[in-house]
Amino acid sequence: MIPICVQCGTGGNPCRCKVVGPTLGLVAFVAAGIVEWPVGALVYIFKHAKGRRIMGHPATHVYPKVSRSIPI
Repeated sequence: MIPICVQCGTGGNPCRCKVVGPTLGLVAFVAAGIVEWPVGALVYIFKHAKGRRIMGHPATHVYPKVSRSIPI
């Protein structure tokens, strides 16, 4: 089953709903999380702030950039 995300009320396109951008954002978020969360957990042992920043990267940078880049 493929997850589908819908975001309505946006002004980026005429129909005011986005489906492709948020769905691809979720896929990119999961892919980045698979790599970055274990690395962040390992770094967290030695440097707490840096480890938290690495583990938060998919949510704070990857998902928003991918979701905003596709206006449909």
